Amino acid sequence: MMCAMEQKETLLEFPCDFPIKAMGKATSGFEARALEIVRRHAADFKDENMRIVASGKGNYLSATFVVRATSKTQLDALYRELTACEDLLMVL
Repeated sequence: MMCAMEQKETLLEFPCDFPIKAMGKATSGFEARALEIVRRHAADFKDENMRIVASGKGNYLSATFVVRATSKTQLDALYRELTACEDLLMVL
């Protein structure tokens, strides 16, 4: 019988396309910094798999990156680095 942790780690089948959303203040470095981190963990990332949307008043940006995930370890490392970045306020 699988324990709960083992079941949780098998919910995704790798490789798979995985969307990651990052939000932050609309600064000149937001997009470049987030993209730099994504490319460090997903070297084959293509710009057409990124969507940037400004908030209603233009104070914040939301960036969605669809990465080709190869493992849970890869996604965990990407999330850790994105959440550690001071330019990003939230990562989903």
